[in-house]
Amino acid sequence: MLFTIPFPVIDPVAIEIGPLAVRWYALSYIAGILIGWRYCLWLAGRGPATVTRVELDDFVVWATIGVLLGGRIGYVLLYQPGYYLSHPLAMLRLWEGGMSFHGGLAGVIVAMILFAWRRGRPFFALADIVAAATPIGLFLGRIANFVNGELYGRASEMPWAMVFPAGGPSPRHPSQLYQAGLEGLVLFAVLFLLIRFADAKERRGFLSGAFLVGYGVARIIGELFREPDTHIGFFAGGTTMGQWLSLPLLAYGLFLMTRARKPA
Repeated sequence: MLFTIPFPVIDPVAIEIGPLAVRWYALSYIAGILIGWRYCLWLAGRGPATVTRVELDDFVVWATIGVLLGGRIGYVLLYQPGYYLSHPLAMLRLWEGGMSFHGGLAGVIVAMILFAWRRGRPFFALADIVAAATPIGLFLGRIANFVNGELYGRASEMPWAMVFPAGGPSPRHPSQLYQAGLEGLVLFAVLFLLIRFADAKERRGFLSGAFLVGYGVARIIGELFREPDTHIGFFAGGTTMGQWLSLPLLAYGLFLMTRARKPA
């Protein structure tokens, strides 16, 4: 290959004041939660008033705790259990990265179950709104992965392949950007169109199912270009951990979509 695109090295630290360093990775989580929250409020003001804006304001704290705890615990258990058992204090170093979407999803689901129970609301009345906003956080998180030069793709000879600092001399797919587009922009647009033209918001569970199906498909496709973690590698048939974890989401999402009904 005669030409390759150099990785646009960006300082992972966005703001540094003395000993305080704020990383783009952390800012992506903060921005995803805040923008997602505002979008949820916008959705709550349209269609059936199943969840109030005040309740969504209160749920932001629950969602934040669910994402952080679930995402970190999921990464520790699914991706590097041996390392963290040997270095337990490293579990607290969130600023170094290491979050699992599937774990974060589980954490948010638990938070929604508890919150809906405490407030006496139907679970999917809340879950459908949150599902529609989740691609915002996914998009920003993948952009942060790109800024950090992590979770890069497999070696490639495509003209837009990049040489990542931690990926050796071979040009690689910028798979973080592929996933930002599929899991973020495309999935957000699909869910928005379902709300706008298919009355999906009125069929409890449909949007949640559509999100799970859309994410499952997007993640399975994205994993075809992403280099698997070196300590995990490939599974049978060249599959990856991310693909296997997405299959239950895809199946359950299809189940939710087929059973979704408008409330009586």
